[in-house]
Amino acid sequence: MRQLLRSKIHNATVTEANLNYIGSITIDQELIDRVGLWAGEKVLVVSNTTGARIETYVIAGEPGSGYIAMNGAAAHSIKAGEQIIIMGFELAAEPIAPKIILVDEHNRFLRYLSE
Repeated sequence: MRQLLRSKIHNATVTEANLNYIGSITIDQELIDRVGLWAGEKVLVVSNTTGARIETYVIAGEPGSGYIAMNGAAAHSIKAGEQIIIMGFELAAEPIAPKIILVDEHNRFLRYLSE
């Protein structure tokens, strides 16, 4: 078994960093659905702005809002306005085709990508 990329939201912009929230990353439900993430799923978040990398879990945000928030301690590492990549992985015995999307500066879906 290998851990493979299954879901990726590329070039998202953090709209809020909330230190007082218990934890996690809140993501617009429409984006979650497009890449097949689940609420509660562990994700790797990488800042294109600073290079920071954190693992956290997904909370579903309002569909169509473009909202992506770093919550709790993660807000120390990745701040509002930073450009990020959000990745979900899967254990698999065979290669899988990941769902990868590109979003604009307002976190609106632009198109599917392939790697």
